[in-house]
Amino acid sequence: MTLVNYEPWSLLGRLQHQLNQPGFSNKALADNDSDYSNVTTSRWSPAVDIKEEANRFLITADLPGVDPKDIEITMDNGVLSIKGERQSEAREENEGYKRVERVNGAFYRRFSLPDTADAERIEAKGKNGVLEITLPKHEKVQPRKIQVNG
Repeated sequence: MTLVNYEPWSLLGRLQHQLNQPGFSNKALADNDSDYSNVTTSRWSPAVDIKEEANRFLITADLPGVDPKDIEITMDNGVLSIKGERQSEAREENEGYKRVERVNGAFYRRFSLPDTADAERIEAKGKNGVLEITLPKHEKVQPRKIQVNG
C-alpha cells in the first residue's frame, strides 16, 4: 500500500495564487471587498503596500522596468493617482520563448486618502524599480499624549 499525502486546501491555495496574479481582473471580487480605498483600472496593476506611521503614510509600489520620470502622480479631491507605462520589448516569434508572464502596457492606480493626509507636502522618489510616496499627516491631527497628574 502506498501512502499519498492529500492536502484538501491546496486547491484553494492555488486558486488564491491565480487570483493574485498581475493582469487578473478582480473587479467582481472588489465589489464584495470592504477596502474601497483602492481602485485599479488598467491592463496590469503594480503591487502596492500602504503603511500608516505616527506622522505619515507611506505608499510603496513595485514598478520594475518603469523609468521614474515616466510616472505621473496627481492628487485631486483626496484621491491620489499613479499612472505610467511599462514599455514592451520588441520580440521576435523565433526567439524561443516558452512562457511570457511579464505584462507590459499602461497602468493606473487610484487611492482614496484620509483627511489626515497633507496633500501639500507629498513627496515621491523612485529607485531600483520601487516607487516610494510619502504623505505627511497634518500637524493638527497627530495624537498628543497628555500627562495625568495625581
